[in-house]
Amino acid sequence: MQGFKTFVDNFQKTPNYRQPLGFGIARVDIGKGGKILCASYPLLNWQGENLGTFAVLLQSALNAKSVISENQNEALYGVNGEFLKSALELYSPFLSESLSDENMHKNIQIILELQKVANKGKLMNKKGEAKYRLCVLYTDEVCNSVESVYMKLLALSLGKAPLRSLNLNGIFALLSNVAWSGNKPYELEWLRKNEIKLKLKGKFPSIDFVDKFPRYLMQVIPQYDNIRLLDSAKTRFGAYLGKGGYTQMPGASYVNFNAGALGECMNEGRISSSVIVGEGSDIGGGASILGVLSGGNSDPISIGKNCLLGVNSSTGISLGDGCIVDGGIAVLSGTVFEISKFEAEKIAEINPGFIINQSNLYKGKELSGRNGIHFRQDSKNGHMIAFRSNRKIELNSALH
Repeated sequence: MQGFKTFVDNFQKTPNYRQPLGFGIARVDIGKGGKILCASYPLLNWQGENLGTFAVLLQSALNAKSVISENQNEALYGVNGEFLKSALELYSPFLSESLSDENMHKNIQIILELQKVANKGKLMNKKGEAKYRLCVLYTDEVCNSVESVYMKLLALSLGKAPLRSLNLNGIFALLSNVAWSGNKPYELEWLRKNEIKLKLKGKFPSIDFVDKFPRYLMQVIPQYDNIRLLDSAKTRFGAYLGKGGYTQMPGASYVNFNAGALGECMNEGRISSSVIVGEGSDIGGGASILGVLSGGNSDPISIGKNCLLGVNSSTGISLGDGCIVDGGIAVLSGTVFEISKFEAEKIAEINPGFIINQSNLYKGKELSGRNGIHFRQDSKNGHMIAFRSNRKIELNSALH
């Protein structure tokens, strides 16, 4: 054990050593044209986790001279026989424990499983390209590879990186739009080229969907037993579903990447990209929260704790804690709401800095992020109104 510690200490003292933001070994799907279509990580090491393993894997990659690409931001190395041999030698103090208990030293378990793959001669594809790759992410800059995109999306889905904390600029240009059949991606161009042959032989794949992203459940096992997803198509990889108690019903519900809920939540509506929903909130059937990918909205929206978005409502501003949006109405940045002076004073009591307008009129952007506001449309005159909410929002504990 002391020898391993000495190796790690010496490795970290080398002049070119840099501590990684994240690293892991991924299995990649390589298209017929050589593009990486997908990357799957059985384990993600993030922000200071398992730095001893990082020393082992990087030293093994250097020993094997298996570099695929390197720059200041990230590096990719192919896993070959020499890589595995070196890793197993460096891991030798822990091999006995790992072989006797498959739940110990999970990074070593990956190497042991890959050794079985190597024994079958399946580390490389027919073109000699590595199907298993060590990806190292050093800084949170624009991604240069599909492997680093998948690493960041996994970090978000696992909660290792907070939502909206990672640089995802340019990822759509890196990812290929593919046909997914189960967990296998197919190049659309290859399917078109081979359509006659595949269909006549009965080998045309059953295509589930076409997208650049896989679904959440294709890459992530929910970390808590009380997270419920009743339709796997409704959650995109890169979403985060909180610390348990999240329930997503079928129908109009959806969660995009880099978005999600921070705790117990009932979702029957749409949580768009970069939207964060607080614990205890209820997104009603067909309710829609605007994201940042389209429509010109550049400010990510947050929904506070214990909020209720009514059926078929739309929300384009952030909500503080304990807010209610009645069904069927749109609360947008430019929507004008009438608030009586009496109600405005009550809103000001729980929102320091809230300015009371003498006109009693407020644009939605003036109410963004404020706590305890109930948004409604007057059924008699059609005016949009708001007032201090006096209703406590509680989720059904039997469902969460």
